[in-house]
Amino acid sequence: MSEERVQDTIVHCPHCGHNVHLGVDLSEDEQDYLDECAACGGEIHLMLYRDIGDDRMHLKVYADDEQYY
Repeated sequence: MSEERVQDTIVHCPHCGHNVHLGVDLSEDEQDYLDECAACGGEIHLMLYRDIGDDRMHLKVYADDEQYY
């Protein structure tokens, strides 16, 4: 992970609602990983992807307990 490609990002924890500072690695266009909320300890599911239409990086934040049907 290159230091110049890491961006400090503030996200809202889907469990407790606190603002959490995360270092997001922008070196890869598609990422899917878990991180932990510093306030409540809940797992935060993060999906990072580049949208071809606007050529920008987008970050989606989910709770780890969400289910897809």
